[in-house]
Amino acid sequence: MEFLLEREDLISITMSILCGGIIGFEREYNNKSAGFRTIILISLGSTIFTIVSKHGTGSDDRIAANIITGIGFIGAGVIFKDKLSVLGLTTAAVIWTTAGIGMATGIGYHALAFCLTVFTILVLSVMGKIETLIDGLNHSKNVYFTFKDAEINNVYSLEGVLKESKMKSKRIMMNKSHGKLFLILKITGTEKQFVELSEELIKIDTIIDFH
Repeated sequence: MEFLLEREDLISITMSILCGGIIGFEREYNNKSAGFRTIILISLGSTIFTIVSKHGTGSDDRIAANIITGIGFIGAGVIFKDKLSVLGLTTAAVIWTTAGIGMATGIGYHALAFCLTVFTILVLSVMGKIETLIDGLNHSKNVYFTFKDAEINNVYSLEGVLKESKMKSKRIMMNKSHGKLFLILKITGTEKQFVELSEELIKIDTIIDFH
C-alpha cells in the first residue's frame, strides 16, 4: 500500500512538472518576467506542499491553505505601476492559477489539472487577440497634468493637441498652487491613440508631469 502511495505521488510530481512546463513555455516564449523555470517550480512547489499536507502526521488543510498566502507574495512581486498603467497583473494571475493546478495534481486530480492547463493556455492566447480588438475601441482615462506655470494658454494648447489627435476630452478639475497649474482631463480614445498621445506629451516643455 505504501508503494502505491509513493507511485501516485511520483505521478503527481511528473504531471505537475508537465503542466507547469506547458504554461511556463508560453510565458517564456512571450518574454514574461515569470518564465519557464519559475512557473514549473511554482507548480511543483504547490504539488509538494499538497502531498506533505495529505500524508503528513496529523495532516490537515493548513499547509495547503498557506500555499495561497505564499503565492500571493510571489504574485505581488511581479506587479508594478508606471506613469500610465499597471503591469504584471496577468503574470500574477498565471502564477496564482499555476499554483492551483499544482495543488490539483498533488491530490491526484491529474485529468483536471491537465484540462485546467489547456484552458489556461487558451485564455492566454485566444483572449489576447480579443484584448487587441478591445484596445481598438474607445475608452476613457483620467489623466493628471502638472504645468510649469499657471498660464491658461497651456491648457488651450493641450486641448488643441488632443483635438488634432481626434481624441475627446473633458475637464474634471483645474487648480493653481505655488505658481503651477494642475489639471485633470477625462480623455477618450483608443489604446493606440493613448500611446501616440504620451509620445506627443513628452515633447511639450510646459508639461512637467502627467500620469
